[in-house]
Amino acid sequence: MAFRLTPDRKNSENKTIRFPAELVSQIEEAIVGKEVSFSGFVIQACRYALSRMEDKGNEEEG
Repeated sequence: MAFRLTPDRKNSENKTIRFPAELVSQIEEAIVGKEVSFSGFVIQACRYALSRMEDKGNEEEG
């Protein structure tokens, strides 16, 4: 299934993280003309990545 952006307004918690400048530029270009904020994109991308992780447990086990 392809990654699709959707509007998302829910309770949230602030976190401060650093992004490489090039990645910020790529995300900003990707959301031009879409009804999604930078934060919304990052949240959706994280959910997408988490739902597709092969091992959701501790990778050091085994």
